[in-house]
Formats: sequence, structure tokens, C-alpha cells
Amino acid sequence: MLTNFRLFTRESGALMHLSIPIILTQIATQAMGFVDTTMAGQVSPADLAAIALGTSLWVPVLLLLRGVIMALTPVVAYHRGARNFPKISVEFFQMVWLASLASVLLITYLTNAKPILEWIGVASEIIPIASDYAFALAFGVPGIALFYTLNGLCEGMNNTKVPMIVSVIGLLINIPVNYVLIYGKFGFPELGAVGCGYATSLVYWLMSGLLYSYIKGHHHYKNIIRFTDAKPRSKEMIHLLKLGLPIGMNIAVCGSIFAVIALLIGRIGAENVAAAQIALNISSLTYVIPMSISFGITIRVGHALGEKEESSAIERSTIGIVVAGLVSLLSVATLLLFPEFLIRLYTSDPTITATAATLLTLTAIYQFSDALQTSANGALRGYKDTKVPMMLAIASYWGLALPLGVILGLTYYIVPPMGETGFWIGILLGLTVAAVLMLLRLRYIIKRRNEIPMQIAAAS
Repeated sequence: MLTNFRLFTRESGALMHLSIPIILTQIATQAMGFVDTTMAGQVSPADLAAIALGTSLWVPVLLLLRGVIMALTPVVAYHRGARNFPKISVEFFQMVWLASLASVLLITYLTNAKPILEWIGVASEIIPIASDYAFALAFGVPGIALFYTLNGLCEGMNNTKVPMIVSVIGLLINIPVNYVLIYGKFGFPELGAVGCGYATSLVYWLMSGLLYSYIKGHHHYKNIIRFTDAKPRSKEMIHLLKLGLPIGMNIAVCGSIFAVIALLIGRIGAENVAAAQIALNISSLTYVIPMSISFGITIRVGHALGEKEESSAIERSTIGIVVAGLVSLLSVATLLLFPEFLIRLYTSDPTITATAATLLTLTAIYQFSDALQTSANGALRGYKDTKVPMMLAIASYWGLALPLGVILGLTYYIVPPMGETGFWIGILLGLTVAAVLMLLRLRYIIKRRNEIPMQIAAAS
């Protein structure tokens, strides 16, 4: 018992030492969205709704891009554990090429937001602001892609502190730039919510420049990153894409379910979508904690497997999931105890406040399930198992959560339309099912890997 406790404290300490800078990095980047939402919400309900809908178009593709790039972290972690540093340089530059190609597609998508919003049937008064906001974000896509690639390299190398510092700097700069562009200060035009998009683009370019300058000037990376490896290599790019695309689809499925729900609620009215956006924004902030811990689990498991330490990989997976579950209880307590305080940061409108409070209660309930499924997924990424988790996520979210949410929220099939509350009930059940499935998949992967050496020994 004492030995197990010491193992738990040692591994949980190592995991949190790695994960806390990732948490702060994610909070800083997510806080940019929080700042955008709160500052735009002070302009008008239409600007707040436009941020919600523009973000709903942007988030799924951003998550897809981010997930593809995320493949770099376990790959670098594995090669670092195996001390194969030349391979790290090759993999890094191939991911830069992939991120650049993806940026072209994303820019094309964002610059055509208006017809998409019209096709969905969003309220006409919101469409011009939301489409202009998406257009403004398009300018920052290459900077965002480069930042995530550089961040993936640093995390795989066990360096999570520098991306954290850069992200905090970005957040601190984002606030005054938002102020200038939203409200038209110092001679700039008053852009409202659209100013948030331009501010985000500018800040991400700055962040990628700062992180690149650090990597270029640091002696440790100088010996690893060699520009002679910058030539495109189709074999390596295809390998990274095969590993990263399921991760991207998995993360995009998780995130886009919320974006699609916001778009569907947009058909009800601006006040409804504003309340949903408040709950979604707070939920995204709490989600960064288990998500960041899952990144730490991926790195820890990847290092163990690169060092051929199978038992350590199992211990790190198990302890990581337990830690994520325990930490999620802090989010549960915060959402249940202080809902009014959190909502007042966004709006004082009594109608929006009442609806958002109900949604936050349901959000608190699904925090634990979300932490379990996210951390189990992080362990699976460390084992380079990405395709099946992607399918499990699609089944849980798009096969269960969204259809059930539509039925409960917009139809009379089971009960009278519950509006946004019905969608949140669907999310709650979908996340619970996803947690069970991810844990079962991880158990299967570990068991299968343990059986292979036994079969080889028996055959010999």
C-alpha cells in the first residue's frame, strides 16, 4: 500500500510538473476567447451573438488543424525517449509543411463564411458581423498553425514552460489591442466584434514569432533542428497525416458538437445563443485543465514507450486518468458554487442570466466524465492509437449527443421542446458514454501489448 502511494505521488507530481505549464498555456489561449466574448458583449447582444456564431464556424476547423499538428508531440516524445534526435528534425519540418498546406484550406473556408451562415438560417441581423469576424480571423491562420507546430515540438521535448510564457504574453497584449480595435481608440475605426478577429490574428503572429526566436536561439534546439531537413518528404508527411488526422477528427468532433449546437440554437434567437455562448465559453475554459493533463499523459507515455518501459507506460496512463478525474472535481465545485459571479462577467441581462445559470449546472455535472474520456484519449495517443478513438468519439457525440439534443431541444418527439437545455442533456449523456468507451479501449490496447511478448516467447 505504501509503495503504491509513493508511486502515485511520484508520478502525479511528475505529470503535474509537466502539465501545469500546459494548463496555463491553454488557459491563456482560451482566455483570449473569453476576453473577446466579454468585451464584445459590452457593445451589444448582436456583437456577442456574432462572436458566438463566428467562433462556431471557426472552432471545428481550428481543432482539426490543432489535432493534426498534435501528432508531432507523441512522435517527438517517442524519438526523444529513444534518443533519436536526427529524426526529430525531419518530423518537425514535415509538420511545418502539413500545417502550411492546411492553412490555405482554412483561409478559403473562413473567407466564405457568409454563404454558410445564410445556408444554416442564422438570424439575418447577426450574419454581417459574424462573417466579417471570420474574415478577420483568416489573416491569423498561418500564424496560429506555426505556433501550434512550434508548441508541439517544445512539448515533445519536455519543454512546456516557454510556450506558457509566450501564451501569457499573447494574452496580455490581446487585451489592449482588443480595446483599441473594438471601441475605435487612437484613431482606429470602431470595429466591434470584428476587431476581436483582427486582434486575435495579430497576437498569434506575434506569439509564433516569439516562440520561433526562442527555438532558433537556444543552444539545445540548434543541435537538433537542422534546416537541411526542411525539404518536403512525402513518406514522412503521409505518416504524420495518418497519425494526426484521426487525432484532429477526434478533437474536432468533441469541439464541433458545441459549435453546431450554438449554430442550431442561433435559429431560436439572439438571447438564446448568447446564453449558450456564455455556458460554452466557461465550459471551454474548464476543459483546458483535463485536456492539458491529457497532453502531459501523452508525453509521459510516449517517453516510456520510447525507452521500452511498458510497465511505466501502464502506470503513467492509470495514474494520469485518476489525477485528471480528481482535478475535475474543482471545476465541478466552482460551477455549482459561483454561477452568478461567472455569468456577471459576461452580461447583466436577466433573461440571459437565468438561462445560462441552468446550463452551467448541467455543465458542472459532465465535468468528471469529460475528464475521464479526455485523459484516456491522451494515454491512447501516447500508444499511437488514434483511429479507433476517433470512431468512438464520432459515435458518442454525433451518433448520440447531437441527435438526442436535437430531439429534446427542438422537437416534440419525447417532451415539448426544451431549447438549449435539451442540447446540454444530450452532451451530458454523450460524454458519459465516451468516457466508458475510451477507458475500455485503453484497457484493450494495454492488454494486447502485454500479450504480444508472451506469444513471441511461446512461439520460440
